[in-house]
Amino acid sequence: MQPMNIGEPWMWVAFIAFVLAMLALDLFVFGGRKAHRVSVREASCWVIAWCALALAFAGLLRWYLNGEFGPEIAQRKMLEFLTGYLIEQSLSIDNMFIFVMIFGYFAVPPELQRRVLLYGVLGAIVMRGAMILAGVWLVSQFAWVLYVFGVFLIITGIKMLVFAGHRPDLDKNPLLRWIRGHLRVTNGLHGEHFFVVQDGRHWATPMFLVLVLIEASDLVFAIDSIPAIFAVTTDPFIVFTSNIFAIMGLRALYFLLADMADRFHLLKYGLATVLVFIGTKMTLMPWLHMPVEWSLAVVGGIILTSVLLSLIMSRKEDRMRSL
Repeated sequence: MQPMNIGEPWMWVAFIAFVLAMLALDLFVFGGRKAHRVSVREASCWVIAWCALALAFAGLLRWYLNGEFGPEIAQRKMLEFLTGYLIEQSLSIDNMFIFVMIFGYFAVPPELQRRVLLYGVLGAIVMRGAMILAGVWLVSQFAWVLYVFGVFLIITGIKMLVFAGHRPDLDKNPLLRWIRGHLRVTNGLHGEHFFVVQDGRHWATPMFLVLVLIEASDLVFAIDSIPAIFAVTTDPFIVFTSNIFAIMGLRALYFLLADMADRFHLLKYGLATVLVFIGTKMTLMPWLHMPVEWSLAVVGGIILTSVLLSLIMSRKEDRMRSL
């Protein structure tokens, strides 16, 4: 019988140590604490590195589980991880569009974006860990919660389809208005500082507002994405590791694609379709069982199709403008 949780204590400790080591490398070796503009080459290297690490982890997981539980479970768990990783990585792209909007609204130059996104990653890891534990506990105690998650994802996907072309107005954001009403905020940026002292008084800077909005968007994104992976697996180790790999690679993906965000305007429709598909899959679980391989193929096909169509339409629009 397939184990509910394949994550032994040493596996959790080893993975968390790996994440901390990568963050330390980013901070102290690769200049994460220094303001600089991330080049396309640097971002590309990091994107490739994180994808390679995720694939290496999947292979290592399969190798270990093959010796412990046999090839059938090893293959299934590897596919669950890869499917979860693809879902989380795909949905995280929607968060990238939010980052572009936030940085544009506050006119944050590219060289000041790297550090605040690193803090965003740290906050997202903590939030994800807490929400995954809560979700696993709910599912273990109340199996019907999975159907609630399914309906929630369908509704969320439909809302994304309806409002895909809508651009949020940050001037009307209630969180931003509340902070501005309760804190003294400087008119301009002060480098990467979140707080400064002026005339003997502490002031928040617009960069602090950027950080708050990024953390808030991470929270909203987690509420959408974590239920999605429960359609694939309820194994907390698989859920956590696939989420963290997607989060760790998000920052590099942002710097790689930020300048081309407008070219992927159809991707939001693809992501919304993915949510509707996953939600439908969850609600129909008692009557329709879909193998993990099929889920991986469907999600990958939807994302690939939306990306290709976006690029094709963007090229056509460019040609029309040049005429």
